[in-house]
Amino acid sequence: MAERRQGPEGQESDAAETVDFATTVDGLERLVERLESGELTLEASLAAFEEGIRLTRDAQRRLDEAELRVRTLTEGAEGGMALAPFAPPVEDDSER
Repeated sequence: MAERRQGPEGQESDAAETVDFATTVDGLERLVERLESGELTLEASLAAFEEGIRLTRDAQRRLDEAELRVRTLTEGAEGGMALAPFAPPVEDDSER
């Protein structure tokens, strides 16, 4: 039997249900807005806070898994890591 939880908007959802990262972040943003509104009761605020902690942990887990996948994909031919710092693309003024 799957565990049921209250979602950020009060809907029930399966705990095992997979939600993409962007949806998790959106849920966190909605929770923060509700908490900052000051219109929630103490009990509703605590429930929203608990849901926020759960979503934050889920988002961190997803980020950790993504980092592991990237590290795996950047492994060198001899098994060593070929780590390089990320550098954003440099804008070339001639392309404008």
